[in-house]
Amino acid sequence: MANENLGVLNALDVAKTQWYHFTAIVIAGMGFFTDAYDLFCISLVTKLLGRIYYHVEGAPKPGSLPPNVAAAVNGVAFCGTLAGQLFFGWLGDKLGRKRVYGLTLLLMFICSVASGLSFGHSAKSVIATLCFFRFWLGFGIGGDYPLSATIMSEYANKKTRGAFIAAVFAMQGFGILGGGIVALIVSSAYEDKYHARAYKDDPVGSTVHQADYVWRIILMLGSVPAALTYYYRMKMPETARYTALVARNAKQAAADMSKVLQVDLESEQQKVEKFSQDPRNNYGLFTREFARRHGLHLIGTTTTWFLLDIAFYSQNLFQKDIFSAIEWIPAAEKMNAIEEVFKIARAQTIIALCSTVPGYWFTVATIDHLGRFFIQMMGFGMMSIFMFAIAIPYHHWKEHSKIGFVVMYSFTFFFANFGPNATTFIVPAEIFPARLRSTCHGISAAAGKAGAIVGAFGFLYAAQDPNKPDPGYKKGAGIGVKNALLVLGGINIAGMLFTLLVPEPKGRSLEELGGENMDETQTGEGREMQPPSLGPFGG
Repeated sequence: MANENLGVLNALDVAKTQWYHFTAIVIAGMGFFTDAYDLFCISLVTKLLGRIYYHVEGAPKPGSLPPNVAAAVNGVAFCGTLAGQLFFGWLGDKLGRKRVYGLTLLLMFICSVASGLSFGHSAKSVIATLCFFRFWLGFGIGGDYPLSATIMSEYANKKTRGAFIAAVFAMQGFGILGGGIVALIVSSAYEDKYHARAYKDDPVGSTVHQADYVWRIILMLGSVPAALTYYYRMKMPETARYTALVARNAKQAAADMSKVLQVDLESEQQKVEKFSQDPRNNYGLFTREFARRHGLHLIGTTTTWFLLDIAFYSQNLFQKDIFSAIEWIPAAEKMNAIEEVFKIARAQTIIALCSTVPGYWFTVATIDHLGRFFIQMMGFGMMSIFMFAIAIPYHHWKEHSKIGFVVMYSFTFFFANFGPNATTFIVPAEIFPARLRSTCHGISAAAGKAGAIVGAFGFLYAAQDPNKPDPGYKKGAGIGVKNALLVLGGINIAGMLFTLLVPEPKGRSLEELGGENMDETQTGEGREMQPPSLGPFGG
């Protein structure tokens, strides 16, 4: 604090890896498993929704969601997530991490179940109900981002803090994989029971009545991990950093962490009071002092996450080209409705298993050795290289080298996850002061979700062939997949540049990074407190 850090915080920083670390990873990580399952499972069932509710009598191809409906179904959860990140991030600093943590999970549980229900039987009523509950599902998911990251960073020791936060985020990969596996099981069970002919052979009979249960079951099963985790979240004690530095209750912080660490810790209320009376430790988010100390840091975390998510979510643009090119997914009219769900789930599960999940765990294994800065710069750089490598000879890959196309595509996913998709989540939980940590992480995450909306929908229009757009899109509005990929490569290069604004947190305490333990030997009597150094080599 004024002369040294609190003993309870020092104990957390130097604690050996213990059982409570893994418990915290599982409790926080299961939330992220649920987040990813709920966010990404919708892509497995949108084709089915189109067949069930937008069938056109006599059409040569199965029914599909109109562009505006598809945008709403896929994007409404992103909008809810963005709002939830801002709201719960702020609330986590005002009320405490634990008090808000269970609320987000409860909201996710209720809305997962409700997403599989509907009012009425018409397309409008079903889609309106689905969108309503997926917005609030996203709202709960949004709260999980800043709270999970902040709680894990405040529980971890400084030596392996990056790996612990990365492990929480890596559960997202298992959530994506879990969604694919559930869809495979449910669709294969229904296909075995209610086998139907392909659309080209029987347009009406290809979508059996029972197919309406398939998408509902897949969405509703996202509530299971949320329900299993709720009790354990409520049993977690509040983090010592919030209790001591924000709530200013040193006695409670010492008591909570004595149980967690299984050591006797002294209550140091005088240090807390001295810290709280220092005006240098009381500046708010919208102050000149915050701008001086952390303004560039916040610009760095928001812009890198925004740019990353444009590129990351835009990769879905050419997913359909890859799946059809290697014949993982036949033409829609050659399959029945449930079979199409199975084929889409199989393809996405293979991609998740081979590139998405390994990328996350490469980050977990190396982040505290290589550092956040190196992994983020490398990830952005390699994503640029592989996107340019796909885009420049784009037609060659599609027509002459299908396997090469898949390999290039998989590597872009791998280096997104062994790169900025993980580090943009980790760094904002480390570099801001405790009383603003959850808020700043929420702002950074919300910027990322804004990028996801741009990537998933802005580039969806941009990638349309100007001469032969997909049904429902205006002719001449797009620039084509090749040019869209070139733009995305440039966006990744911009991400590398903005990474220079973010400090390297590896091996440093949260209080040092947030400027909360600057003692008199560092600042000098009457001297102005200096912000943490910028760039990868600061500190």
